[in-house]
This record gives sequence, C-alpha cells and structure tokens, in this order.
Amino acid sequence: MTRLQIIDRWPCKMHKHDRATNYLASIMMNRFCYRTAFGLAPLCLALLLPFAGLAQSPPDITLRATNAKLVGPSVKMNHATQVAAYWKGPEDRAIWKFKAEKEGRVDILLIYGVPDQVANQPLVIAVDGKTALEGKLPSTGGYARFRQHMIGTIQLAAGNHELIFRPQQQVRGDDLVDLKAIILTPHDPRRPKSSDAPSLQPVTDMLKHLQVPEGFVIEQVAGPPLVNRPISCDFDERGRLYVTESSGGNDNVRKQFEEKPHRIVRLVDTNGDGVFDKSTVFADRMMLPEGAMWHAGSLYVTAPPHIWKLTDVDDDGIADKREVWFDGKTLGGCANDLHGPYLGPDGWIYWCKGEFQKQTYERPGKPPLVTRAAHILRRHPSGGPVEIVMTGGMNNPVDVAFTPGGERIFSTTFLRLPAGGQRDGLIHAVYGGVYPRKNGVLAGHPRTGELMPVLTHMGVAAPCGLIRLETSQLGDGFRDNLLACQFNTHKVSRHVLAPRGATFITQDEDFVTSEHVDFHPTDVLEDADGSVLVVNTGGWYMLCCPTSRLHKPDVLGAIYRVRRAGKPQVEDPRGLTLDWSVPQLEQLTQRLHDGRPAIRRRASEQLVTLGDQAVPELSQVLENSPSADARLQATWALTRIDHPSARKSVHTALTDADEQVRQAAIHSAALWKDASALPTLTALLNHKSLHNRRAAAEALGRIGNHDSIAPLLAASADYRGRFLDHSLVYALIELGNSQQVRTQLTADKAHTRRAAMLALENLAAEQLNPKSVIELLDSNEPLMADSAWWITQRHPEWAPVMADFFKQGITDPNLTPAQATSLSRQLARFSESPRIQKIMSTSLGKPNVPQTTKVVILSAISSSRLPTLPDTTWKALSQLLAEGNETLLDHTVKAIHAHAPSPLTDDLKRVANNPRRNMETRLRALASGKPGQQLADTWIPILGSELNSARPVRNRSLATDILVNAQLTDSQLIRLAPALTKTASTDLKRLLATFEQSTSDRVGNQLVAALNASPTATALDKQAVDRVLSQFHPAVSQQAKPLLDRIAAAANERAAKFDAVLDLIDQGDVRRGQEVFYGTKASCSACHAVGYRGGRVGPDLTHVGRIRDNRSLLESILYPSASFVQSYEPINLVTTDGKVYNGVLKEENAREIVLSLDAEKTLRIRHGDIEVRRNGTVSIMPQGLEKQLTSQQLADLLVFLKSAK
Repeated sequence: MTRLQIIDRWPCKMHKHDRATNYLASIMMNRFCYRTAFGLAPLCLALLLPFAGLAQSPPDITLRATNAKLVGPSVKMNHATQVAAYWKGPEDRAIWKFKAEKEGRVDILLIYGVPDQVANQPLVIAVDGKTALEGKLPSTGGYARFRQHMIGTIQLAAGNHELIFRPQQQVRGDDLVDLKAIILTPHDPRRPKSSDAPSLQPVTDMLKHLQVPEGFVIEQVAGPPLVNRPISCDFDERGRLYVTESSGGNDNVRKQFEEKPHRIVRLVDTNGDGVFDKSTVFADRMMLPEGAMWHAGSLYVTAPPHIWKLTDVDDDGIADKREVWFDGKTLGGCANDLHGPYLGPDGWIYWCKGEFQKQTYERPGKPPLVTRAAHILRRHPSGGPVEIVMTGGMNNPVDVAFTPGGERIFSTTFLRLPAGGQRDGLIHAVYGGVYPRKNGVLAGHPRTGELMPVLTHMGVAAPCGLIRLETSQLGDGFRDNLLACQFNTHKVSRHVLAPRGATFITQDEDFVTSEHVDFHPTDVLEDADGSVLVVNTGGWYMLCCPTSRLHKPDVLGAIYRVRRAGKPQVEDPRGLTLDWSVPQLEQLTQRLHDGRPAIRRRASEQLVTLGDQAVPELSQVLENSPSADARLQATWALTRIDHPSARKSVHTALTDADEQVRQAAIHSAALWKDASALPTLTALLNHKSLHNRRAAAEALGRIGNHDSIAPLLAASADYRGRFLDHSLVYALIELGNSQQVRTQLTADKAHTRRAAMLALENLAAEQLNPKSVIELLDSNEPLMADSAWWITQRHPEWAPVMADFFKQGITDPNLTPAQATSLSRQLARFSESPRIQKIMSTSLGKPNVPQTTKVVILSAISSSRLPTLPDTTWKALSQLLAEGNETLLDHTVKAIHAHAPSPLTDDLKRVANNPRRNMETRLRALASGKPGQQLADTWIPILGSELNSARPVRNRSLATDILVNAQLTDSQLIRLAPALTKTASTDLKRLLATFEQSTSDRVGNQLVAALNASPTATALDKQAVDRVLSQFHPAVSQQAKPLLDRIAAAANERAAKFDAVLDLIDQGDVRRGQEVFYGTKASCSACHAVGYRGGRVGPDLTHVGRIRDNRSLLESILYPSASFVQSYEPINLVTTDGKVYNGVLKEENAREIVLSLDAEKTLRIRHGDIEVRRNGTVSIMPQGLEKQLTSQQLADLLVFLKSAK
C-alpha cells in the first residue's frame, strides 16, 4: 500500500470550511468498493481532502485542478466548472506536490471531460521531472460530461514528489481536455480502464434538508441507481412510474439532438411498500426528455423539437415502437421550444411552445398561422390540426393543469422582465387570450385590449411542474389546490384556488421547502392513494440557467413522497383487484361513482373505447346520479366520444345543478363546435355563474353562427371583469361579421359600444371613425377611456385627427401628474406626425404655455423615436437654451442629448462653459455636440476629475463619451493620461481608443505610465493594448511589459481573490454591503434594482438571495461573461455603415431594435440599418470589479445580496 499526502497546493489554499460547490465538493468522503488482489474490500476514496497533509487511511488521494499550480501561456482555471482548461501546447502545465509515506504501485486515474472532435490527443504525466506515463484520453461526449479513465500504473517511492500534467505536443482544436482531478490510488489489476466518474452519488442527506408543514411526512421512494437525474414522470394504470432522465450533460442542444444521450426508465414497486425497487430502461437514445404523459397504452414524451409516442407492444418494459406524434421543426438554444405534453379532461393533448422560434401551423379553410409567440397548443391524440389556446409574450410557458370544469392554469417564466421581485408566475389561460409580457412577437395576433392579467406572481422562481390535487388525502381543504415546483427557489408551493368573477384568485403558501442549493424540484405528481411525489432533478442542469450555473452532474436527484401523517391508507387505490378484462357497461358506469380517482379515470377510458355503445349508460349517469363527480366524469367521457348521440347527451349537462359539470359541458360544446347547443349556450350568457357565462361566450364564438352576435353584444353591456369581457369580445372577433358589429358603435349601452369598438379594431379597423374613438379619450368612464387609448396607440396614422386633442391637453393648466405622464407618452408615440411636431415646437416657444406643460413636451421629445428632429423643433430647443430658464434647462439638454449629435453646438457650449450650471447638465450639453470637435484645454482637468471611479456613474459615462468623440491634441492627451489611474475598468476600456489619435512617443510614455499605475488596467484586453501601443516606438511597448504581465496574471489573481472573498463571508456586514451596492465605486444600482430602487438595465435583484448561493453570486461579479441571465443575453449588431454595437435587447418591434449599451446609453437602430445580428459573448457588465473593491467589500456585497429575499 502507498500512503500519499499533499504537502503543498497552489494557487489556492483549501480550508476545512471551504464552501466550493463544484463537481467534486458534492462527493466529499463518499465511499465506493472495488475488488483488490485480496478480495472485495471497501476503500474510502477521499476525493476532497479538507486539508493538505491530513490524508487519513485508507491511503488514496485526489489532486484537484483547483489545487494545482497552472503554468503556461494558455492554460487557466475555469472557475465556473472548476476545471483546468484551455491547454494549447507542452508549455501549459498543471503541477502538484504530494508525499508518499510508503513505497508501492499506484494507479493514476483522471477525471475529465472532452468532446469527440478533440479527443485522443497525446498527454504526458511526469513525476519528479521524469516522464512517468504517456497516453491519450478517449471522448466522454463533451467537456461537461465527465468520466474516470485510468492512464496507467507507476511505482512510487516513499517521500515527497512533484507531479506534472501537460500536453505532449501542440493541441489540435480549441482544447486538450477539461481536467477535474488526478486520483492516485493503490494498484488494482482488475480495475476497468474507463468508467463513470466515481462521484455519481446522490446528496445522501438531502432528505434531512427538506421541510414539510406540520402533520406531513416526506420520504425518498426512488433514487440512484434506479434513477439518477429524474426530470418528469407519469404513472400508467398499473402504477408503474415512467421517468424521463437526463444524462447530466449540458452540451449545445444541437449536439444533444444529434447524440440523444438521455433516457426514460420505468420504475416498479414490486412489493407494494410505496418504494420503487426495480428499474428498466424504457427508452434510450433520447433528446432531452422534458415531459412525460401516459395515455391509452403509450407514453408521450416531449423532446424538442418532437413529441414522441412510445409504445411497449409486448409489455417487457422496453418501448418497441417509437413514433413522432408532433414535429415542431424548431430547436432553440435553450430547448424551450416545447414543454408537456398534458392530457386535458376533454381527451385532447396540450403542450406549450416557447423560445420565440418561428413555427407554422396549418388551419383548415384558413391561411397557415406563422407565429413566434408563446402558446398553449392542443391536438386530438389521433392527429389532425393544431389549435392555439393561448398566446403570450413570455419566454417559456411550462406546465398546464386543469380545473375539474376544464379551465387551464399554466406556469411560466418571464411574464415580465424582472422588477420589484416579480418575473414568473401562474396564469389562467382562457381561449384566445393574449398574455404578458409586451413583446414584438405578439404582433398580428387578435387582441381584446391590454394584455390579460396574471393569476399570481412568483418572482424569479423558474416554475415548472404543476398539478391540481384530485383528492383530500393531504387534508381538508387540499382538494383542487394547485402544487407548483419552483426550480430556482428550491420549493414546491401550494396555491388555493378560489373563484373571483370569471377567473380565480389564489392563496399562496410554501409546501415543500429546502435551503439546500441542489434541491431543484422539476415535477410533482399525485399518486393514486392521494400522496404526492416530488421529483428533484439534482445539480446537473445549467443550460440557459444562471441561477444554477455550476454544472454538477455528480449531484444526483431523487423522487420523494409526501403524505399526511396518520391518514388511513386508501385500499387498492388503482382498483388492481377489480376485473377490468371484460367489464359490463353497468359496472363501468358504476365505477364512475368510485371515490378513488384512478378507478374513475380507468372506467372512463374504457367507456370511451366503447364509443356510442356507452352513450346510453353515460346519459343515465347524467340524468340520475346524485354524485356531481360521477356526472362530471360522464360529461368528459361523452366529450371524448365522436358520435352525434354523445353531443346530444351532453346537452343535459349544460343545465346541471353543479357549476363544474355545466362548465365541462360548455367546454365540450365549444370543442366540438356543437351548433345544436346554441339555444342553451345563449341562455347561459345571462347565468349567475360568471365562469359559465365566459365559457358560453367562448363556445358561441367557436360555433360561428352569426345569430350569436346580438346576444353577445347585449351581454357585453354588463361589464364583469377582464376575463368575461375578453371572451365576449373574442367571440365577436371569431364570428367575423364586421358590418353587424359596426351597427353597435352607437348602441345605448356604453360597454356595448366599447365591445363593438374593440372587436371592430381587429375585424376592420378602417371602419372605425378616428374622431369617435378620440372623443372617448376624455371619457368619465375609466374603462372606456383606457380602451380608446389602447386603440388610438395602434393607429399612428390618426395623428392629424389627434392634433386637436393634444392642443387641448397642452393648454390645460390643471394636468395631474398621471395625466402629464400619459400625455407625454402619447405625444412621443405620435411624434412622427409633422402636425404633432408643429404643435410641440410652437408650444415650447409660447410664453403663456405653463412650464409644467413644456416639461411634458420635452419629455416626449426625449422619448420619441424620431431618427432626427425637424428644424422647427431644433429652433424651439435653441430658444429655450438661450432663455436659460433654470427649471427647463436640464430637461431641454436631456431632450437634445437624446437626439445627439445636435446642430446646436454653439448654444450647447455656452451651457457647458457656464460654471453655475450643475456638472451633469454641463457634461450632457458638451456630449451632445457633433463628434470630432476640439476641446478647450480648460476641459481636460474637469473631465479628468469626472473620470474618477468615485464620481457618479452618469458623470463618468458622459465624460468618457466626450473624450472618445473629441479631437484631442497631444498635449491634451498627455494631461489626460494621469486621470486613467483612477478610472473604472468600464470607462478605461473605452478611453484606451482615444490615445490612438496620436503617434507621439511622449503621449505613449504617459499612457503606459498611467496604465502601469492603474489597478483596473488588468481588466483590459491584451490585444487592445497591443493595438494602441503598436503606433508608438517599440521602446514604449517595452515599458508596458509589467502591465501585460499583470494582465496575463489577472486570471490567477482573480481566482485567488475568489477564494479569499468566500473565506471572509462570515465577517461580511449587510449594511456595509448596502453601501457598496448603492455607492459610486461599484455602481451596482446604476443597472440593477433591489425593490424599486435602482436601474433596469440588468436583472432585478430583489429576491436574488433566495435563488443564488454565495459562490454563484461571486462568479457573476468576477466573471460576468461566463453566463447570462435569460432575456439579458448580449447581442452584437453590425450596421450598414460598419459600426459595431454590443448591448442588451431592451425592445424590438417591426421597425427597430432598442439596445441598452450600458447603464446610461440606449441606442435605437432601424432594422434596415442592420447588416449583421448575432449573439454576443461579452456582458455589458464590466469585468474588473475585484480591482476596484477589496475582498472585504466584495464579501460585504455578497452578504447584502444574500439578504435580498
């Protein structure tokens, strides 16, 4: 046996309290067994030793990449994945020192990841300066897919040693390998050459980190090795659980689609104790399987871009037949194109579309629908056309649950950009509804007004799995509750639904919670006995998910069961003791009355397969059963039977005493477009149940009989909330008779006129009289005024008619702040009209127009989308500058700056040179002039002082803009250079280009001296520095060698500071951290908000402490380009004039793209001016904050961010 000890580790010291949550940390001190020459002996593989030099027997050791000294021009530590990477040649080396206390033979194992295209390149392991082993590493399938491979065996003497790992020759491709660790372990002649990395162990203590409310118990019912990384699951009628499972990789989705590394397993509980003990691979070679649904003997699985139908023909546990049931034909970078599928109570299959990929759907009798929006879609299991249920501007609708009556609730991310702690949530999806967020992808979809409301907000939760509980087994009050998985916030939440109007409200509370960062629930499922299964996928997922940025495929998942303690067990919950082989119709309909939902569902399924033979018995249930549950099941069963007698039978349920039964029957009539139900549906428009009213309107619109228009318009007179109103108006849109609708524009009832106006806006907007709509803008009825504004905003061509309205508003001396804001917004929207421009320009020049009104107009000019301002507006702005009114001057300069460069150069210089003005206004005025202007020498020290990182970020940005766009002399550059020593890294990168104006060696020497003295210069790009210095004498470049060496060493320094900051967390102070966040040095609040204070350029951080741990937060700060929060990814634009812009997409519409370039600058670019558009790789968040903040300040900042919950 050989005893090994590390006696020195570079570059980061490892402590007992090290909090690194990397690939190996999760498996600290896990044990595994292997066969030795002496038989089967357990040897503890201490993959993470807490201390150097404290290895205990058993005598194995791991040399981690994070503990290596990395030497060479290219190799460096990737802290996001905790690997040594970017190997280019023999000069790149990883070096460890260790001690062997006894002599012996040692196997050397590598834990690594490498893709096919660069695998099998030669490497060398040297011990004590001599080559000990040479070899090649086979492909693991990707850098993020780690394997263990034995490279060979060596004889090792007792004593101190040095081990070196390096490439043998120049590397082919972009890298040799991502190296996690080298393990030295006693020789075993039977050891396999390659195997799964020995870290494939679950977090064995996860169960103790899960909390449930008092009176509940939670237990693990499945985990490794039966299932490693479960994603979603569903039961068949016999209680076998089908689980979709990830391979643990996060490769590019195209690569995953080609390789199909994932699988589906079938779990069986063979002894009936509630714990699964048998696993069979049901289907391998799958693209990422995001959802599973069992239906009619087959498993339907969403694996973008397809929904698969998998059938086990011979019942051996393996899918023999694979069919593509639906092909979406798109595959986005986050694989969010499809989620689902979900079986509706109507027997149709529902799924969600996200990712904003363009998909096309054929529509019988209509042109194909081409859409990029988010949707809930549905189709009959037998195939046929796809129907759109809901449209949205959110990124990623995920899971759908159904109320007993058939209403749809779904979970979604990014229903708004993060702000005020809101982002994700639950939505009540009504047919034809268009939901948040505002997004250009919604163009072309029918709208009934503003976007539909949200049911409940969740924050940055990443909600996924969602169910409605069918039983009360969890306790009184739990039936029909929703349970939702929240991936980011490590919990399952409970949502108690209650009707309000034609929609719902929820009472929200936590159900299963955990403080463990690797508890990521992805699915929740009610078992037949009323207990609940919760799927924890583990730590593998990080694709497009910055809140789960560390790829930890070794942190495996599990499935847990939650049940009510002391609750009597349900006997035979699936009815497996019943005879299902040849049951009689009477037996099946009787089972619809059973209190066990699984039995009711199975009986319903068999009745449906009998078709019209079952209709008489089901009709009897509807007419005679005292059980509302049975009548509901009968209604849904009849809905699924394609026969006229079934349609007629459902009519009975339309007048049932139970609201949910009626709701199901109405949905049935809507689905089938049952014209024979028209009289009863029309009568339901006046029912006391607003839910029934809403669904009846939906049905009438789908049926398409124009006789329904009059009763729909009559019903709209009684406004009862947005949801009922939507369905009434949408039905009018679907009916498509604009002439009949138009007649109601002059109806006696205001809300009838309003409904007709909204419907006509979609059917034939040209038939709307602009004056009639505009007259309603001042309506005393807020709803009428809001609708008129919504329509008016969609018609910029109405600007000439709007002129009189704006004139009246501008001359109103009693505008409230809200009215002023609205007026400014509307003026900006119509500002392209010459007539509106003239009104604004004239009003600015009139002395009798109130100053508050002029501020409104100036604000409108600032936010207008005009590419250039007309001469009349420039003249009016020049006049305001000359007047010098203190109240208006700042607003005037802001309006001019928004449309820079301005022709008012001389006027602006007079403002800028006035020392009595505030500095921000002076800088903004100077920055608004034409580029290439010369600066007075007096401005150089002023601008130099404003560059100081302690100054407000807006002043620094403006000063940088001025200098970058100015024509500076050599003497000015020499005087400016010393200011660079105190400049923030973001500004320094931009200012570097300013010195390209000169070839003077004096300028070069001053620049180099300043950069050498600048603590933030190491954030500069080496190539950028080389490019600027290349225009000077080589001696100047030689003086920059210390700087270039510092830039090269910055990565290691950053890594060292990374660990130093984590070590200081316990000494962090939340108040000091708050000062750092809102201070000018880091300027975090310039882009990020906590609560309602801060900028909106970057992600909202109001609840970031709930979803991010210290390590991932620190990575975001020190390595801002390592990954990007969804919807904040940078994009790179090249314009037709050759300019290149990098920024975050703020807005996109049919005309233009709006980019946020940094905390202060927004750029509008018309689509026609864009030559190239591509994904960016560099964050607009500056790198180099570790140079501006001390380790303690960074630790304080982390404590403050973690407190944001």
